[in-house]
Order: sequence, then structure tokens, then C-alpha cells
Amino acid sequence: MVSIVNHSNWLTFTRTSEFENDFLRVDIYINIRLSSFHLSLCKDVINHRDILLVSFFNNNDVFWLMNVYSDSPHSALKYLKDTEASI
Repeated sequence: MVSIVNHSNWLTFTRTSEFENDFLRVDIYINIRLSSFHLSLCKDVINHRDILLVSFFNNNDVFWLMNVYSDSPHSALKYLKDTEASI
């Protein structure tokens, strides 16, 4: 079993698994010095096991950080292509 690496200087964003055998493949690490930017995991925008989307705010602007795991059938990339109109 693989676990998430935690460090006191980094905030870790990861999904929780809905199923016991569902191995999560993406994490996002953000330095704690950026925590004042009101970071938020955005599962309501993109809800895919191989994609993490985090938003943050700075001077009334919204920024996005996305991490995508691309497996051999490219399921996450296909998901992004199929949902691009709604994103």
C-alpha cells in the first residue's frame, strides 16, 4: 500500500476514496507560505479519481492548479476533453 507523504512545510490535497480498492493516483502539495490564499479542493468542478483541481484567491482573482495522472488509456485526458464545455 502506498501512502501520502506529509511534511510540516507543505499542505497536502488529495481525494478520499469512495471504494476500498480504489487507489488514488494524484496529490497536490502546496507550500504553507501560500495558505493565506484560501486554497480549496474543487471536486464540484471536476470529480475524477485521476484529476485534482485546487483554486486559490489573490487580490480578488481566482487561480487554478490542476494535477492530472495520465494512465495508459488516457482516461483523465478523455474526461477533460469530454467535459471541457462545462468547465
